[in-house]
Amino acid sequence: MSIEQIAKNRIEKIASFFKAKQLGTPKIGIVLGSGLGNLVNLITDKTVIPYSEIPEYLVSTVVGHSGEWIYGQLNGVPVIVLSGRFHYYEGYSMQEVTLPIQILKEVGVEKVILSNAAGGMNPSFKVGDIMIIRDHINMFGNNPLLGVNDDTLGPRFLEMSEAYSKKMIKIAFATAEKLQIHLQEGVYMGVTGPCYETPSEYKMFYILGADAVGMSTVPETIMARYRGMEVFALSVITDLGIVGKSEKISHEEVLQASAKASPLMEKLVCEMLPQL
Repeated sequence: MSIEQIAKNRIEKIASFFKAKQLGTPKIGIVLGSGLGNLVNLITDKTVIPYSEIPEYLVSTVVGHSGEWIYGQLNGVPVIVLSGRFHYYEGYSMQEVTLPIQILKEVGVEKVILSNAAGGMNPSFKVGDIMIIRDHINMFGNNPLLGVNDDTLGPRFLEMSEAYSKKMIKIAFATAEKLQIHLQEGVYMGVTGPCYETPSEYKMFYILGADAVGMSTVPETIMARYRGMEVFALSVITDLGIVGKSEKISHEEVLQASAKASPLMEKLVCEMLPQL
């Protein structure tokens, strides 16, 4: 049996595990990033399944990622929320990092909302800002679609001119205006981590066209688009790497900044859901 077939069997087995629970078929999936897990407290009628109970699943090793697959309702809308994601820097392959996205597709999800913590490089940004991701730059040096392609899952050569749904971005800005939430918009650069960037790297990334940089989201977006799902993503700016203003940063400070901005992100996402 080929590696690709083994991976496909794994996805089908996990998807069958969820389908057997008969928890419904929500059309929206939400992946929570560092420090943004408070959204789970707003979910009603929820069923919580720890990652450790899911057959052949993975376990996140990152502080701040609880590791739960949650079915429930957010503002009256059925959702699946993944509290805790997997990162390339943890030693997982790109295919493993994007395994949850594959499963979301298999259980009926059509739209994916991704969130993350990111370092801001745009001089107009400040810590605590929420940035809507308009586009991304893949600097992982890898791609989850490498290898033999299964044409039943997605195209060999994926078209990426609209990686992030313009329709969903428009809804986000209209909703933010109504709620009087200030939003930034920009390009997210995905890197491997786990090191935070040097001042020279920040400078290079900004010159290349990125407004923020982080260690996730890009592989998930690629896989979601490959599987035909719409993507909306937003970053909480947790630290700044502006030329001439770079400061030391720790993971604990990233979590603190994320937690501070979390209520606004929660409000925005909840108000958007009925419109999606």
